[in-house]
Amino acid sequence: MKKIRIKIAGLSYSQTRSGAYALILEEEDGNRRLPVIIGTAEAQSIAIQLENLKPYRPLTHDLFVSMANSFHIEVIEVNIIRLEEGIFYSEIVCKREHAVIKLDSRTSDAVAIALRFKAPIYVTEDIMNKAAMIFDDEIEKIGKEKKSEKKPENTKLQNFNDEELNKKMQEAIKNEDYELASLIRDEINKRKNKQ
Repeated sequence: MKKIRIKIAGLSYSQTRSGAYALILEEEDGNRRLPVIIGTAEAQSIAIQLENLKPYRPLTHDLFVSMANSFHIEVIEVNIIRLEEGIFYSEIVCKREHAVIKLDSRTSDAVAIALRFKAPIYVTEDIMNKAAMIFDDEIEKIGKEKKSEKKPENTKLQNFNDEELNKKMQEAIKNEDYELASLIRDEINKRKNKQ
């Protein structure tokens, strides 16, 4: 299973899901981006770490780091290993002395912990092929120039044919509306799996 190293490209508030955020992950040596919908608490924890802020009291992920350090546990890496029905599954790979342990984790928690340990984050090639969006510099430049304040209608995606969905996905990418693009991607994948 080929692994691709990824980094955080950004966080944005979800226009389609109340109380949710889109965590945008991108491959280090490529032009693919992977949007992952996450909760508010996890988005806050990731944002605090990205901004190098220190909360007054430790957040849950900070507590995990303190506990791991107290017991001499090192986080080696985080892997996004599976994608099922639009949900990403991850594991945190830890080491203590000679033992290597893999812990099942939500992707948002795994990323928040990886940031705190400065551990690399990987995703499988299979997941990138299924769920990533290709984003070349020219599309990004056009998207920023033509970005409008008006968001696309939140119409039921089931009502569009495949060609219309692909067109809407390209528009969403140009407008940097990653959460809409991820919803469209999930609908396209759902249709492919039914065939």
